[in-house]
Amino acid sequence: MSARNSQSNKAAARERLRVERERQAKKDRARRQLVVGVSALAVLAAAGGIGYAVVQSNKPSHWESVAEASTVKAPKNTSGTNGTTVVVGKESAKKTLELYEDSRCPVCATFEQSVGATVEKDVEAGKYKIKYVGATFIDDAATGEGSKNALSALGAALNVSPEAFLKYKAALYSEEFHPEENDDKFAKDSYLLEIADSVPALKSNAEFKKNVEDGTFDAWAMKMSKAFDASGVTGTPTLKMNGKPVTVAGTDNPPMTPAEFTTAVDAALKA
Repeated sequence: MSARNSQSNKAAARERLRVERERQAKKDRARRQLVVGVSALAVLAAAGGIGYAVVQSNKPSHWESVAEASTVKAPKNTSGTNGTTVVVGKESAKKTLELYEDSRCPVCATFEQSVGATVEKDVEAGKYKIKYVGATFIDDAATGEGSKNALSALGAALNVSPEAFLKYKAALYSEEFHPEENDDKFAKDSYLLEIADSVPALKSNAEFKKNVEDGTFDAWAMKMSKAFDASGVTGTPTLKMNGKPVTVAGTDNPPMTPAEFTTAVDAALKA
């Protein structure tokens, strides 16, 4: 091979190497630009996601929103501001027994399972009327939404009739259906409707079902809860007549047996 050809081949090789290096450099620049672009998009997406999460976390919950509602749809068979006065019984009954309960309250369940039938019998006989005040404080103490949701469902039952309200309240507190305090089963509409199937007036009642599922009386339930908070009562169950606690004689305890209850109520009726 001549020296000339050798030099020419070397020059051609160097040119090919130069071209290849430039091509590779362009690919590397394009790759770096793509990585930078994707990274920037990822940062923007993350920032947007964080911003969205912050906005969402600062939004009031459903129950917080309805608690501030200026317009409240109250169930039928109620009276007073926002329909938070719920009195069940015969007009001829001269006195009213105030009953303060939280639907998730285990002691309320014990009271209702033991004394509830006596209360219902007395109301039917016109011995006294019942003024019901519903609380939701266990939702805060044990966390959850069951007290509020059950109170709203009680409003849906009251909208059907006072009798349906009493029967549904008894079913909620029954040994069959009442959950443990820390089990938030009442937060599920499906469970509240399952319980309602045990009440003839509510079973297959389309309007009741719709009101439960739509949360028609959610805002009313929150107003009722505020009425409980404003009452000064700090625990459930609490019974009062003429503003005075109805308790077992010599104690601050509510009557938890039919005999204790009758004795305490009869004394209150005479006072």
